[in-house]
Order: sequence, then C-alpha cells, then structure tokens
Amino acid sequence: MSANTVSSNTRATRAFVIVGGGLAGAKAAEALRGGGFDGTISLIGEEGHLPYERPPLSKDYLAGKADRDSVFVHDQAWYHQQEVDLRLGNPATAIDRAARQVLLADGARLPYDKLLIATGARPRRLADASGAHYLRTIDDSDRLKEILATGSHLAVIGGGWIGLEVAAAACQAGLQVTVLESLELPLVRVLGPQMAQVFADLHRSAGVDLRLGVRIHEILQRGGKAAGVRLDDGTTIGADAVLVGIGATPNTGLAADAGLEVSNGIVTTASLRTSDPDIFAAGDVASAFHPLLGEHVRVEHWANALKQPAVAAAAMLGQDASYEELPYFYTDQYDLGMEYVGHVSGGYDQVVVRGDLEARQFIAFWLKDGRVKAGMNVNIWDVADSIKVLIRSGQAVSAQALADPGRALSDLVPG
Repeated sequence: MSANTVSSNTRATRAFVIVGGGLAGAKAAEALRGGGFDGTISLIGEEGHLPYERPPLSKDYLAGKADRDSVFVHDQAWYHQQEVDLRLGNPATAIDRAARQVLLADGARLPYDKLLIATGARPRRLADASGAHYLRTIDDSDRLKEILATGSHLAVIGGGWIGLEVAAAACQAGLQVTVLESLELPLVRVLGPQMAQVFADLHRSAGVDLRLGVRIHEILQRGGKAAGVRLDDGTTIGADAVLVGIGATPNTGLAADAGLEVSNGIVTTASLRTSDPDIFAAGDVASAFHPLLGEHVRVEHWANALKQPAVAAAAMLGQDASYEELPYFYTDQYDLGMEYVGHVSGGYDQVVVRGDLEARQFIAFWLKDGRVKAGMNVNIWDVADSIKVLIRSGQAVSAQALADPGRALSDLVPG
C-alpha cells in the first residue's frame, strides 16, 4: 500500500467511487458521509496532494497572504476518521461501465455501485510555448511565487480572470508586468465592453502595460525557459517568465471514452446524473441542466465545485435533488473586490449602473427585455442575495429604479 493511500474498513456492501481529487471530490465525500452513507468511499486524485481549493492559487496564496495549509479542504486525519479510501498520485485511466469498475494507473480495479466524475478542467495550451508557465495546480502556484519573489518582469498571455489576478499579484510584488490580450478588451466576452473597460482601466492605473488586439508570433527562449514574447508585428517583449492564461478545457476524456454524453463538458440532468443512471458529474467538468435558466450550463468557478457535490451525493443516495444555484464567481485585484451572479446567454439589451463607476464602487445589472439576467457588485457588499432575488423573479424591473441608490433592491420585486 502506498503512502498516499488511506485504507478503509468496509462498512457495507455498497461502494461509491469519486474520480477527481479537488474541491468537488472532497466535498462529495463529505456530503456522502454527512448524508448517512456507510459504505466504501474511494477518492481518486491525479495529484499527490490532498484535495485543495484553487482560487487562492491566483489570489491570497500566490500573493503570500495565506499559508499552504489553508488551501486544503480537509487535513489527512479527516480522511482517516471518515474512512475514505484516498488514492493520490494514481489517476483513473478508464471506466468499465459493463463491469462497473474504475481502472487506475497502477493497474487496480475499483468496483462501484455509484460513480462521481469530478475531474475538473485543464489549461488550454499555446502551441510552441515550451518553457512558459500555466496556473492550475498548487505546484504551478509555487513556481509563480518564486518568480514574484525573484523576478523583475512577467509577461502574461491572456487577459482572463487568471491572467489578470496573477498580473495584479505580480504588480503588487513590484514586478514590471505586461499583459497581452488578443481581444479589444480583457474579459469582454464575459462582461461586455462597458464593464470590461473597468478592468482595463484598473490594471493600467496600477502600472500594467496592457496591450490589446495583439497576436503572439512566438515565445522567446533562453536556457530552456520562456524569456519573452515576439508579436506578429515584430515587437519583442523581454521578460523573466511568461504565463499563459488563455482559458481551460473540461477533462472529459474518461467520460467520452466510456460512452457518456459529452458536449462542452459531461452532460447531466439537474440532479447531476449523466447519461448513465449510476454515474454522476460535478464541478468544472459538468454541463448541468439548470431548471431556472432552461439550458445546460458549465461554470468553471469555485462555487460550483463547492455546492454541486451535495446535490450529486443526495442523488447518489436515491434522494430527489436538483442543483438550482445561480452561477457565481468572484475576484480580488488590487483594491477591487467583486462578486458576479447570474448568467447572460442570448445577449442583453443594456447594462444599468448603480453607484460610482469611476470610483469603482458600484453595482452593474445586465438586462434583457427589462429583466435582470446578471448582476455584479464591485466594492459593495451584502447585496448578492438581493441580486439573486431580482434574477429569480423573472419580472421586469425599471432601469431607473435599478440605478437609484435610494431604492432598496429588496423593494424592486413586489412580494
């Protein structure tokens, strides 16, 4: 038995297997035990670390504001106490649905009565980017921390959430930072031009060299490490290190090879059940049907990995369960803290702002046909629940009332 395996006493004939050693996997094991399941739980992780949360890797942990132990979901003792068969550094290689077994890299075969896939996502790779950094794992974050401590110039390819959060941490650590984004604004596909401009202005005001509408020709190399970037127009940007942050791809390989329905993630019902009634999916990898939104939604953010496992666990235990939380994410960059809730699909008609946009202390609402589809509060707190009520109501709301800070959000929906 390896040092990374916690043995389990079999307490019942049923065996549940969780593939994925991240936040979603750990929370699923917790929810199963909390829900009274007394059978065998095996938790399979590709990495050799205990399951941990990923947001701190580009936020407080990267910036040195949180210690390493704070990122782990549970300590080692918890898995012993809960009799979770924890198999780390030993990834699943296949799912044999006919035999109802999960095959592991070391040749082991784990039988299952119910299976949860929580394999998350992986960074999109840039071709010919040898020596560049990516940020997905705690080891990735440790390498970037070393750069923030010893480097002088970081080039970031991609102006998404990861890229901008790392840029903020590097800038605050005293590094010169260049962010290279192919679109006309960072985050424009998520937030639209008006709100994306807020983040462009934020980084430029902090001293970041933000270059928009640029194309990467090649990653420059020195001694096997990325040492800068050459753009299509011939411009050369030297750097101590290059971070590539151009999005993520769901890890659907196991599911696809097993014949499960896959479309931008593993397709599930609202109860997180896949096309196989005994297999479930949760977290970044799940494209779950959302009853309120009326469509399948896959969200690569912490809240889904935190909350979906409880619903999946309940469904695995034979209970009626439905995941109906609205998509939610947050970011911290410099002195800006933000929460976003909702889902804008099919476009929007207007963005209504309440508060001071220039001071970066406001709430923005995305409206479609007069109805609030999403809201973002920036440096204003304790309003996310009220924004959720506005979205869930499905009622038309006056743009003038939304923009009026004198009107309580809780008063804008009758009843």
